[in-house]
Amino acid sequence: MALTESQTARAEMVGDAVSGPALVLCEHASNHIPPEYHGLGLDAGAAQSHAAWDPGARALSLHIAKALRAPMIAGTVSRLVYDCNRPPEAPSAMPARSEVIDIPGNADLTEAERAARADAIYRPFLDAVGALLDRRRANAIPTALITVHSFTPIYHGAPRSTEIGLLHDTDTALADAMLRCATKLPHRQVDRNQPYGPEDGVTHSLKLHGIARGLPNVMIEVRNDLLQTEDQIAQMSDELMQLLRPALIHLGLMTQGRAHG
Repeated sequence: MALTESQTARAEMVGDAVSGPALVLCEHASNHIPPEYHGLGLDAGAAQSHAAWDPGARALSLHIAKALRAPMIAGTVSRLVYDCNRPPEAPSAMPARSEVIDIPGNADLTEAERAARADAIYRPFLDAVGALLDRRRANAIPTALITVHSFTPIYHGAPRSTEIGLLHDTDTALADAMLRCATKLPHRQVDRNQPYGPEDGVTHSLKLHGIARGLPNVMIEVRNDLLQTEDQIAQMSDELMQLLRPALIHLGLMTQGRAHG
């Protein structure tokens, strides 16, 4: 399938809005800091680090979207400017510190400054996702919400054994169905709600775009040392599809023929 692409200021949209069994989201796809935020006072290392974005997540999202013949929406601004997987009232939406990195440009933000960032970055992204899901609903297209992230293998000095995390909030159906297929990947450490869970505030998109609309939903977290090359990303996509396809079939969002078509 030939994918079409369009770019707005705050959301990148790839693919046909009304095709495939899912919408793939990648909120942390970019480490771009618009010039009006003056680099948030970060040095080059911090601006390129995992604190600023999810390395490999956008490319993995594209692979999954193409495999499902589904649309993808990705954020185009660093999560340190505004994290589109957080509501405006959450301190972590515009964090003053991320792991061991201080973000000077986020220190002592006023309520007006926080509101301005939400209006400039979060709400346009929200609108793009909502408009696409509204269009799919109007066309009676069954849809799962799949959000794609990556995480650092060492956090606060502690190594993480999880390689693939399947995260959910109160709706566990899609994650459950994928986890039942984890035996297909005996070489991978696949865990539920790791390295984060709902208690960490990471399921905002799942709740807002998935649960509130009655859509099956899952957040996929992949350790970013497994996404360093195009070959690794392609392999990880193939492995994740071994979990996703049967899960989507089980939930009635795909048929066997379509899965192999």
